[in-house]
Amino acid sequence: MKKQLKTLLAVALSAALVSPVLAADKIALVVKSLGNGFFDAANQGAQEAAKELKNVEVIYTGPAKATAEGQIEIVNSLIAQKVQAIVISANDPDALAPSLKRAMERGIKVISFDSGVRKDGRMMHLNPSSNPLIGKKLVTMTQEAIGNTGEIAILSATAQATNQNIWIDEAKKVLAEPAYKGLKLVSVVYGDDQTDKSYREAQGLFKSYPNLKAIIAPTTVGVAAAAKAVQDEKMVGKIFVTGLGLPSEMAGHVKSGAVKSFAIWNPIDLGYSSIIAASQFISGKVTGKAGDKVSLGRVGTVTLDANGEAAMSDPFTYDATNVEKFAKFF
Repeated sequence: MKKQLKTLLAVALSAALVSPVLAADKIALVVKSLGNGFFDAANQGAQEAAKELKNVEVIYTGPAKATAEGQIEIVNSLIAQKVQAIVISANDPDALAPSLKRAMERGIKVISFDSGVRKDGRMMHLNPSSNPLIGKKLVTMTQEAIGNTGEIAILSATAQATNQNIWIDEAKKVLAEPAYKGLKLVSVVYGDDQTDKSYREAQGLFKSYPNLKAIIAPTTVGVAAAAKAVQDEKMVGKIFVTGLGLPSEMAGHVKSGAVKSFAIWNPIDLGYSSIIAASQFISGKVTGKAGDKVSLGRVGTVTLDANGEAAMSDPFTYDATNVEKFAKFF
């Protein structure tokens, strides 16, 4: 009897060890490009979420350059690997939709974060903040830097980047308000989230618009590159840069005077929130329908709107009073 009991226990133990229930859910965090400090910080938060959830393995990946083609190749590879979920910041909302739809047809949960995918290509999109608030913040920081009048330009990432285009549109709406009529938008250029190209585009703006007073860069790569260009070209005090940046990359530019203030949400929290949300889709707690309440763990709870979207938090302003403190973290 004892021998039979031992055998049964051994069989049960073996079954438990190979049981898929105990296997870690693989969630791929697909970013616009590797080597980007914003997404490295997002990955830190994603790994924190995986540790908290205990049964999740995060695969951090992305193309070398911010292209839709590079992301599509990665998505196709992840489909073959049969991951449980794909969390992606898209380089192109439309180009990625077909491959992500194939992923969902195979049972893979798809969430976009930061830069969205077309609605039919994902189950949820997590905006880092409210789009109108970001647009407003970009304009108010510019006005605070240069006053009520002057020529301004925008240095964006790729021309197809969903989030960039939405924020630019929101900024244009604010600029059309009577309170900002003295600020004249003279150009929108694209650095493709590449440091060298963004730097050259900033230099091009200096030459094309000799009366330029500010550059708005709603991209962490572009804002740092533009600020460096201002310093290198001895334009500090004449042209100010603002936008969305990382404290660790912007502290020196604030100190130099090229930047008075910039904003960003916490990318660590954004990565963390995205993985926590994805885990709920895997478990079936949420399906992506309007009205679904999605827990973001330590960050709080959001409710999906009719487009399957939600906003994580408001943007936060960094300047000389606080940038050094936050630069230690991200």
